[in-house]
Amino acid sequence: MNVSRMATAAAFVCSAGLLVLALSGCGPATETATAATACPTAAAQDGVQPDWTLVGTTGSVAVTAPTETTAPTITVAAPFSVAETQVHTLQAGDGPVVADSATASVCYVGVNGRDGAVFDSSYQRGDSVEFPLDGVVPGFQKAIAGQTVGSSVAVAMNAADGYPQGQPAAGILPGDTLVFAIKILGAG
Repeated sequence: MNVSRMATAAAFVCSAGLLVLALSGCGPATETATAATACPTAAAQDGVQPDWTLVGTTGSVAVTAPTETTAPTITVAAPFSVAETQVHTLQAGDGPVVADSATASVCYVGVNGRDGAVFDSSYQRGDSVEFPLDGVVPGFQKAIAGQTVGSSVAVAMNAADGYPQGQPAAGILPGDTLVFAIKILGAG
């Protein structure tokens, strides 16, 4: 996986905080650090089979779900792009269904399909993030709403469902497809 650590993207967009703040238009988001909401920071073992492989309009992506002790992996054959947003449940949870307007607590990693670079990751920080789904970009909401708490999901979102005009401070250009692996920890 082509990994490039960047400072938290929303720090550039909102002067402080997380990309999720940018996803939510700089609205309220909370980073938490309790044991129950910590995100594992360990890398997955080599050779683990992906839970989802998607051939895009260009390139491809392979996503492996997180475990209790490892972060997910997203491997991109760049440049990767999709014409329509694609959501895939990597592992179904057994909690309640997440409503469209819920406030969700998640661990996530976001990768740019153009170059395979990680542009934000709560897994790298080791802390989950909480935010209202009705305040995030459409692709992130499509990935989480309707899923069950405890699920791990992946989304490959086209630029229209992400950042149509780009997000230069995060290295996202107009037209970039974004890929997220998300673990839904809670919703209310």
